[in-house]
Amino acid sequence: MPAPAPAVRTVAGLPPTVVSLASTHFIVDAYTNIYTPLLPLLIPHFGLSLAAVGTLAMCFQMASSMSQLAFGALADRWRPHALLMAGPILAVVVLSFVGLAQSPFVLGALLVLGGLGGAAFHPPAAAAVYRAAGANKGFAMSVHITGGSVGMAMAPLFFAPTIERLGLHWSPIIAVPGLAALWYLLRRVPPIERQHHGGGEGLAGLRPYAKPLALLYFSIVLRTLTAAGFSVFLPVMLTSQGMSIAHASLAGTCYLLISGIGGFSGGPLADRFGPRRVILISLISAVPFMMAASQLTGWWLTAAVSLGGLLLQSTLPVNVTYAQALAPVGAATVSSLMMGFAWGMGAVMVPLVGWMADRVGLPSALLAISALPLVAAALAAQLPERARGEHAPPPGTAATRAL
Repeated sequence: MPAPAPAVRTVAGLPPTVVSLASTHFIVDAYTNIYTPLLPLLIPHFGLSLAAVGTLAMCFQMASSMSQLAFGALADRWRPHALLMAGPILAVVVLSFVGLAQSPFVLGALLVLGGLGGAAFHPPAAAAVYRAAGANKGFAMSVHITGGSVGMAMAPLFFAPTIERLGLHWSPIIAVPGLAALWYLLRRVPPIERQHHGGGEGLAGLRPYAKPLALLYFSIVLRTLTAAGFSVFLPVMLTSQGMSIAHASLAGTCYLLISGIGGFSGGPLADRFGPRRVILISLISAVPFMMAASQLTGWWLTAAVSLGGLLLQSTLPVNVTYAQALAPVGAATVSSLMMGFAWGMGAVMVPLVGWMADRVGLPSALLAISALPLVAAALAAQLPERARGEHAPPPGTAATRAL
């Protein structure tokens, strides 16, 4: 009689690989949120205009988010494990040196290079989480994405006070805890090999699944535009109503943390009720809270937008796992398309909200974008109820194998 297979060790019901990658995601997203918290120090140091601040933010966003599509295609064709290891280290080291920049141009170069390091990590990490998760893919992706969300929300509490106390020229010191954490975490990630499949690689391999992926992609872009619009203009709205800058910053942190709870809850709900249903309910139910927030003031505004953000954020892990089930080839490319590229596209459209606010007022502009999740829901409604098990690879292709 053959000996029973050894039990697979889990942490809180998750494989150790998922926990290590989620923890690494926390580190990566914390360091890639270094720019905004340091602006009160960087603006007087370089004499930056607001236009320059916006230009640097756009370049950083393009590098850290939209370039993920290229890294996803590269991970499916080349060595995903190399990207998974090198990306976080590059991000932590390079972004920690922003305080030593001698000019706005050098600052921009550091932001772009560090952003590319973060972008290199995300697609292979999401693909690895999906493959390692087993049956609870939604829950695993929720933990992974929430790790990044919490890291991004907590970054201002560490970076800004530390560098303000020590001075910009001491900014490289903040790399030490990040590198120590990465040394511990990345050693626990097993080798991840490239998946081999027929029928094309990268974006070409996704052509048979173009329609459902396009519907899901534009739904994510609209969701992101709404969430990012409120995130960017929440402090502006609150301070214009008389709230102090410190309290407005606290309100922003509350918004990010509460929204992160949504990212944690969406995956398990999708595992139980189906991804399409969770996406539709979350998008539609967020609209009343976002509309109310655009017309409220102070902490009532913060409460309403935080609840709306919680509902919108709950779709993040669902979108990624749903897309990978819709298109069971090129997992890293699919992940990058639905994460960085879609999020980046939504974020770079935020200036349109500012353009509208200059003409009709900020409350009216935010009220207008509050309806965008309804359009996103209309797109998502055309997707199948459950993708997993219903969409096989087209003839001539081989389903990918978890390695």
